[in-house]
Amino acid sequence: MKIVVIGAGAAGLLCAGGLAAEGHEVTLIEKNERVGKKLFITGKGRCNLTNACDVRTFLDNVVSNPRFLNSSIYGFTPSDCMQYFESLGVKLKVERGERVFPVSDKSNDIVKALEKYVLNNGVDLRLEESVTSVEIKEDAVSSVRTDKGLYYCDAAVIATGGVTYPATGSCGDGYKIARKLGHNVVAPVAALVPLITKGVDGLAGLSLKNVTASIEVNGKTVASQFGEMLFTHNGVSGPVILTLSSLTGRYCDKNGIYAKNSCICIDLKPALDRDTLDARIVREISAAPKAQIKTLLCTLMPKSLVSVVISQSGADGELKASVLSKKQRESLVGVIKCIRFPLVSKERFEAGIVTQGGVDVSEVNPKDMQSKKIKGLYFIGEVLDVDALTGGFNLQIAFSTAMSVVRSVV
Repeated sequence: MKIVVIGAGAAGLLCAGGLAAEGHEVTLIEKNERVGKKLFITGKGRCNLTNACDVRTFLDNVVSNPRFLNSSIYGFTPSDCMQYFESLGVKLKVERGERVFPVSDKSNDIVKALEKYVLNNGVDLRLEESVTSVEIKEDAVSSVRTDKGLYYCDAAVIATGGVTYPATGSCGDGYKIARKLGHNVVAPVAALVPLITKGVDGLAGLSLKNVTASIEVNGKTVASQFGEMLFTHNGVSGPVILTLSSLTGRYCDKNGIYAKNSCICIDLKPALDRDTLDARIVREISAAPKAQIKTLLCTLMPKSLVSVVISQSGADGELKASVLSKKQRESLVGVIKCIRFPLVSKERFEAGIVTQGGVDVSEVNPKDMQSKKIKGLYFIGEVLDVDALTGGFNLQIAFSTAMSVVRSVV
């Protein structure tokens, strides 16, 4: 078959190389000057290409439409992925959290291996060429038109990615093509991204460990995570925050703005219940009854947070600890267990790691990634409305959906 793959990122490279290895005539079109531009910067330049967990655990880490991925992930598992890249000459290692990296810690090794795989299998690689349309005849793909020519083909694979990291060329081209061809596109928003809040003045750079961060909407907790986080000049970031940004995407509008009355709540002492924390404060007061409340609180939290806790509790930080009433103590305990910052929005697309939203998966066959509306039209990778948490899961989705196409096209 003559097949055109649009987009030479992680999914497109593996798909094009795999299809060519099966004997198909493949053209790979990329608008950038080189392949794998976003892949090159993933994992802070180290490329966390998958996660060495079992399939069930993997699917537990998929945020959007995990059931849609059942067939593709079981068909090309994380273990399969590791063996595949080892066969391409890339030595791998497994780190904390089962995250898989090249031994060299260089993402370029992954990019070069995929590029070599593509070229060695005879793929016609076209760089700096932009697709303008996919043309249909009798409800089937007939050709792909670019700014430089027309490619007649039996199938077209859309592997254009999402809209995060637009500097790498991810600007929603695939969504435009999908819409023109009659597909619904779930509004894309940035995921795995810092959050913008109010009330963080003076906290930038503060890092917190072993805390529980939760997002509340209209007084109801909708997601919680335990671990590390940090404050930025306009909000919060760090591992637990990035995860929360993905888990709460449905509470945002298409611009990433959170619903009114949303806030992030930080429990500074998740290991202590309120009674135990109150007893600890009583002990601190007994040990230093003449100390001011603001000084006493420095034994329980970073100094920069003390003024925030005092303000939210309504206490007078200048008072001596010995005169603190039970009601005032309870108020302090309540704030230490839940410091609230009004939540505004997600950061811009440039700050996001992955896109949430994309081509509606109800219109795509999960077994082969083929459109249910147009024969010979396929969608793989981030262009689909599927996304996962950090840890190599999103790249594995790209590789697994790509291999679904390789296995099915005959």
